[in-house]
Amino acid sequence: MSLNPEQKKHYRTLGHKLNPVVTVAGKGLTEAVQLEVDRALEDHELIKVKFAVGDREIKKEIIRELCSIVEAELVQEIGHIALIYRKALEPNAKLSNLLR
Repeated sequence: MSLNPEQKKHYRTLGHKLNPVVTVAGKGLTEAVQLEVDRALEDHELIKVKFAVGDREIKKEIIRELCSIVEAELVQEIGHIALIYRKALEPNAKLSNLLR
């Protein structure tokens, strides 16, 4: 699943108003964090995740690893916030950030 530039631009526009729903802190990618990101992606399809880790390279590696684990696509990374997308199997119009 690869997003084309037009899709990324559209998702960045939608993601601008979103707040982070999950924070990855000092303990890294715990199982609980992975499950919460997976649940949030299934509900909302497009989410922001905040990374409270110090080193830039470690943060980039954690973002890549998280996207790989939850099978999501990185749309944008600015500072400590990553915008990630994964199409839901059964989108809910009331919860999805793409359908509202």
